[in-house]
Amino acid sequence: MIKAKVNFSKKLRDWDGFGVNYVETCQTEDYARNPQDYGGFSTLSEEKRQEILDHIFGEEGLKPGVVKMFLDPFHQQQDKQNQEGLNFIDQRLYDHETTTKWMRYFVEQGLEKSRKKGRDLEIITTLYGPPAWMTKQGFMRGRDLDPKFKQELAKYMVSWVQYLRENEVPVRYISLHNEGEDFTRWPEDGSESYLDDGHDYNMYWNEELVAEFLTLTKEVLDANQLADIGVTPGETTNWYRFQEWGYAETIADDQKAIESLGLITSHGFIVLNSNRWFADGRSTGVDMLREKNPDLHAWTTSISWKNMDIDFLKEFRFNIYCTKVNAIIPWACVQWSSKWVGGDPNPGTAFRVDGNGDYTIEQGYFYYKQLCRAGQPGMAVSSVRCNDTELQFIGFSSNGTDNSDAFIILNVSEEDKKVTVELSGAISEVFEGYRTSDNERYSFIGEFEMADGAIEYTVPARSATTFYSK
Repeated sequence: MIKAKVNFSKKLRDWDGFGVNYVETCQTEDYARNPQDYGGFSTLSEEKRQEILDHIFGEEGLKPGVVKMFLDPFHQQQDKQNQEGLNFIDQRLYDHETTTKWMRYFVEQGLEKSRKKGRDLEIITTLYGPPAWMTKQGFMRGRDLDPKFKQELAKYMVSWVQYLRENEVPVRYISLHNEGEDFTRWPEDGSESYLDDGHDYNMYWNEELVAEFLTLTKEVLDANQLADIGVTPGETTNWYRFQEWGYAETIADDQKAIESLGLITSHGFIVLNSNRWFADGRSTGVDMLREKNPDLHAWTTSISWKNMDIDFLKEFRFNIYCTKVNAIIPWACVQWSSKWVGGDPNPGTAFRVDGNGDYTIEQGYFYYKQLCRAGQPGMAVSSVRCNDTELQFIGFSSNGTDNSDAFIILNVSEEDKKVTVELSGAISEVFEGYRTSDNERYSFIGEFEMADGAIEYTVPARSATTFYSK
């Protein structure tokens, strides 16, 4: 007999929510010559943009709790530099609007729609790459930061936060880099990037530079009355590298860096093949930093949509229960895929824009909906267990919020499986079920009443089912 248990009264950690990410400028080396809108909103009518936004932020949509915004390399020209002093940032030196129009529209509209329903969004902004002139190489995606521009780069990031705050976008965190640990993206002397225009922005951030910038960026924030903004250590490609390549340990050994750290972040790609891209979902780095500060939350800030099927959700569960994160944001949820030079290595998404004024809703949207609606901000990750490895459970308790207790069952096998689910600490004995499979799209499947503290359910092959307490 297959048995499982969801214990809503056993809280593992607070949950900050699932998220979304609109990517606009990500590859072009010359925006004036070759502007870019990878998300594709610029190709759609206002009516269709609003349709997508309702599918995401509306009451019947995903209802995300967190949003990621990129800071691209085009906001400051070389001849427009700040004066010395941490507390002097001249906003006239920056252009925060030209390359961010649709990303800002996406977030501003999302905030408006969420707040109308009494919800809000926590926002993290990630440095996608510094202006080319701040690197030793002097070209886009140059490998090394020129040391004389360290303070200027910190001000570059803080100026963007100032701008967003002044325009009522409530940024909460600054993240230092995008996959900056991957030194193999440049030759050993850094003379050029061996990757062509098909790669997105980054700069090499070794672990010492990350620790130094945690402190420097926090000092610039504090000097400019932004002490409530948290700094994160940037986003390594995966949690394996965050620990194994020395980032977590270097930060843990630096008292100033620890004191400056506001949130732990990394991408959360899982690759279990034996090659240089190997990545499990270990929590070792997260645990190391939480030993220094138990109150630290951890967010996975990018994850692949894969083939937009049940395997897509397996990686979420890995990050929640193995990495012990408090939030997950998948890669771009709206994609004009043909705009990625050479073909996007992570082509899965929720909405596919065709560039001719139309879009499609991908199956990935409905699989993601199974998790995103269930795990709302302020809820808690609940203890789960099952004696069949091919049935994987995720649980969220209401944790004092107005949200319903919820649990999700992933059947990753090729056959139906009958399971008895024991439920402890639930606020109701009746649950409503919704299911997505290869031929279902978040379909209502009825009410399920507990009998002797349990629910019996036959889980269809390759499906995800979410149960909400009624």
